[in-house]
Amino acid sequence: MKVTINNNVYEAKEGERLLDIARRNHAHIGFFCGGNAICQTCYVKVLEGAELLSPISETEKALLSDSLIQEGTRMACLTTVEKPGSISVISAVEEVKQMFENAPLQLVDYAGKMGREALVKFPDTMRLQATRKFDLLQLVTDVINGIGDALTMVLKAIQIPLPSAASCGCGTPAGGPLKPLHDKSCETGEKGEEKRTGPAKITPIAA
Repeated sequence: MKVTINNNVYEAKEGERLLDIARRNHAHIGFFCGGNAICQTCYVKVLEGAELLSPISETEKALLSDSLIQEGTRMACLTTVEKPGSISVISAVEEVKQMFENAPLQLVDYAGKMGREALVKFPDTMRLQATRKFDLLQLVTDVINGIGDALTMVLKAIQIPLPSAASCGCGTPAGGPLKPLHDKSCETGEKGEEKRTGPAKITPIAA
């Protein structure tokens, strides 16, 4: 079966968590706690196929406000694919990214809204977390892996491809921020001045 996350279609298996599908495919989604329902950064909004996912658990109800649930928000670490069909979700971090790129002024209202929703559920969230028992070693391992995966995604997102060297053989990249240097170098060559094709020759200074 297939699941669409942030407009990208991925293969999925029955019983898999949305978070696991996203992580396997390096989809843009938060998971700093490694999928242990602590950091609450793996919010996703279900756009299609809500009936094909696992029912909302009591744990999710303790972490998500009624307003967010009505909007179709789920926690990817607590939501599994139960039935085949068309499922489409968008992660909260992807929503923020799109908002930043297209309508940055809306970020203020969005941040205020999410802050209010978190405040409403704060007592329930604290009560839930206080009663949970964790394998500390496993939790630390999950957190480290989660942060590592997140950093990998960030580095991949900001990677800038290096321009290739010019075909004229001058050795200076023909594109990107060094383009002016390339143009100047070739211009100098066309005027008959010497162009270096290798390391500069160093003349020893007599003692």
